[in-house]
Amino acid sequence: MKSKELAQLGKEDLAAKLKQAEIELIKINVQVATGTQIKNPGQIRNLKKTIARIKSLTDKEVSGQ
Repeated sequence: MKSKELAQLGKEDLAAKLKQAEIELIKINVQVATGTQIKNPGQIRNLKKTIARIKSLTDKEVSGQ
């Protein structure tokens, strides 16, 4: 997701998206570890970026910016 889309979500929605993205990343990493070929290798990179975006938005909210 893009930063603008994430910025419009509430705290609960961000937490849910974060949990969902982390679970999906774990599933893909398990597939890679077991030697299964994944459909979209770029998905790992996108998930990591999405997780970082969500965490940075939640950190900004906590710090009050």
